[in-house]
Amino acid sequence: MKRVLGIILGGGAGTRLYPLTKLRAKPAVPLAGKYRLIDIPVSNCINSEILKIYVLTQFNSASLNRHLSRTYNFSGFSDGFVEVLAAQQTTENPNWFQGTADAVRRYIWSIKEWDVDEYVILSGDHLYRMDYRLFVERHRETKADITLSVVPTDQEKASAFGLMKINQQGRVIDFMEKPKGDELKRMAVDTSILGLSPEEAKKNPYIASMGIYVFSKDVLIHLLESNLEQTDFGKEIIPFAAKDYNVQAYLFKDYWEDIGTIKAFYDANMSLTQQPLPPFSFYDEQAPIYTRSRYLPPTKMLDCVMTESMISEGCIIKNCRISHSVVGIRSRVESDCLIEDSLIMGCDYYEPFAERTESAGEKKIPLGIGSGTTVRKAIIDKNARIGRNVQIINKDRVEEANREDEGFYIRSGIVVVLKNASIADGTVI
Repeated sequence: MKRVLGIILGGGAGTRLYPLTKLRAKPAVPLAGKYRLIDIPVSNCINSEILKIYVLTQFNSASLNRHLSRTYNFSGFSDGFVEVLAAQQTTENPNWFQGTADAVRRYIWSIKEWDVDEYVILSGDHLYRMDYRLFVERHRETKADITLSVVPTDQEKASAFGLMKINQQGRVIDFMEKPKGDELKRMAVDTSILGLSPEEAKKNPYIASMGIYVFSKDVLIHLLESNLEQTDFGKEIIPFAAKDYNVQAYLFKDYWEDIGTIKAFYDANMSLTQQPLPPFSFYDEQAPIYTRSRYLPPTKMLDCVMTESMISEGCIIKNCRISHSVVGIRSRVESDCLIEDSLIMGCDYYEPFAERTESAGEKKIPLGIGSGTTVRKAIIDKNARIGRNVQIINKDRVEEANREDEGFYIRSGIVVVLKNASIADGTVI
């Protein structure tokens, strides 16, 4: 794997994840209480012994850059690195990245300097655990020019994905973006070719792209430099290349979730509390998910009732009930609170005791969740100040609402309280 370079695409403006992307790049969005989305592909690379990693981004990249520089420092005896390549305007091209392929094309001069054989191109907003060594081995065994990682899917889910057809050798011969009706039926294939059992193949007769690719070095450079009008890998570069190049499919049969929307992000976090076994586990010693070491104190809980929840380190939680929720680092929850089906992202810092008591005296709202508050089916972003006796319950069952001036949005019925927002005492949402 020393001859493989990892390229992680940080995505665009993250409009589907707004307002979580209002002040940060999409890969920097907090996940599972203490991680960030970018930790997933970077950890997969490290566990797969791919230690040369570029992260391409162009929106709100300051916190992402800070997180990566503080987290991933390899030994001086290694040439490994994790480095952000942010979009920049030049005299030759004054525009920002126009798509996934265009982002890589803009930095091709830097990428092709490395003496490697393959590039692994990854997405920065997926939740999964994958050994890329097997992915690259499949690419080499089939003498492929491009290999796509695919997931099997059934007819009900298939129309939400970009689908592909393969021949008996596993070579990709056709693509179709989110087909329906007769076009969908035409994309059915015998997925047992890729290793599914006959029963599984009958149940899942479609293969969907994960947006994860292995390119042979010369092939990627040629495709990017000779097709300047093509800006996207999945929609243009790869379908165009399938006619003349050996494009292979690699089947991934484990848990994979694209968490590019608020609902998908919320559901993925809530699924981590599932019993007895969540679909994705952070408790794998053989393939850990890495993140920044913060050296926080243990969490302190006083007379609390917790059920099916994950509580991160450094929290102070008093006399409350928390059910089916994820509570992030440095969270502070005061007495008589009820938190259900929610993601509390926590805080970036502790508020000194003197400041908290002064705030209470001046009717300012201290950091954290105030006493007597109920939070249900919500995402509370970092450093939020929730007052006392607040009801965040989506009382009117609203599906979509933009209330930025009041400190929150509602997306798919999920209340999202903005980062650094203040919600006054007694507010009902």
